[in-house]
Amino acid sequence: MPSLNEVFLMGNLTRDPELRYTPGGTAVAQWGMAINHKYKDKEGNLQEDVTFVDVEAWGKQAEASAEHLSKGSPVFVKGRLKLDQWTSKSSGEKRSKLKVVSGWVQFLGSGGEVAKKPKTQQEPLPPDSDIPF
Repeated sequence: MPSLNEVFLMGNLTRDPELRYTPGGTAVAQWGMAINHKYKDKEGNLQEDVTFVDVEAWGKQAEASAEHLSKGSPVFVKGRLKLDQWTSKSSGEKRSKLKVVSGWVQFLGSGGEVAKKPKTQQEPLPPDSDIPF
């Protein structure tokens, strides 16, 4: 049976990433995202819905996200949905939460532009230099 579990989300962080480490030393970062959806209702009035999503990143991606992202940062995430299930210790009720486990995170600039690293300046080659290819 074929299956596909892949999501693409673009939005803004609702809180700073929380970076922790597993007992084995693997980095795990968690943060919340708000994704806005604007549309016109039947009367032509502009409406807006907001969806809040929890995101989890692992390894170097987690460390980079914690270093470069903060509350309000725009971000583009590609990942998969994961359902966590547990029993509440206080009430004994079964609980569940749907989150996104990121496979790829793109830090965006303030206007949705991809944040670019400054280019390093390189000295030009002299016109008569030998290039080996």
